[in-house]
Amino acid sequence: MQRVLSTYRYCTQPLTSALLAEIGQAGISQVEIYCTPVHLNYRSTQAIRTLSEWIGEHGLTIHSLHSPTERDLLPGKRESGIPISISDPERVRRLDAVDEVKRTLEIAEQIPFKYLVQHIGGGREAHDPRKLDAAFNSLEHLTIFAKQRGVAILLENTLGELSAPATLRHFVADTRLDLKFCFDIGHAHIEDGVELSFETMRDLVATIHVHDNHGEKDEHLAPYSGNIDWDAALGAVASPENSLPFVLELREQSAQAPSLADATAAFEKLEQALAAKRSAAHN
Repeated sequence: MQRVLSTYRYCTQPLTSALLAEIGQAGISQVEIYCTPVHLNYRSTQAIRTLSEWIGEHGLTIHSLHSPTERDLLPGKRESGIPISISDPERVRRLDAVDEVKRTLEIAEQIPFKYLVQHIGGGREAHDPRKLDAAFNSLEHLTIFAKQRGVAILLENTLGELSAPATLRHFVADTRLDLKFCFDIGHAHIEDGVELSFETMRDLVATIHVHDNHGEKDEHLAPYSGNIDWDAALGAVASPENSLPFVLELREQSAQAPSLADATAAFEKLEQALAAKRSAAHN
């Protein structure tokens, strides 16, 4: 299993050399960087140059970036309440959102990475043809911009009809854009369930977000801390034919938790469960 840690856990504080060193010392070699201006000043060429130096010093690689979802996030705040939405029907706001996503893609000019994880909407949104048309206009441009920098855009299933697995599936089929998916286990558990959701997205899934919850709130807990049936979930998403990267996307619960030791323990539990499933399949 490829261990990838999302820096979402730390997105309300600046991304520092010390934090990246601790991640590397915890035995995690790949990260997904959650882009907020507080966490990473992705608009600054100097800040990205410095990040490149830190990544090299600590033996890490960037597996993916997570596109910004909130505007003008303040230090210590997880949500500003002002979404950055590439599906905003209002043209000026939509174009502003596209520009913000392009700033994150430009990081690949200095630090190579494979994927940009992108939400179509913000929060729980109903199915809306106007918003899907707006998303098409945005992604028609962004997929080309990303490809020119060696990056593939992955649409993530989030909460609500607009970004449900079936909606994303139809969107890709209808638009024929060169897109793949980031399958989010926690979001699927709250909506239609992990197995059904993954089956809908299966052939285009390039990476998996891993976290737990109790089926109501998007808690982003460590695996085995909520009520996801992990035996069934791993049986659905893991197979001998693929070894999709598992991106552990935890949310800060307190100043000290979850810790990197908690993240390492979660990876070990998942690896043990996967090994047991493979062993059972061979017997």
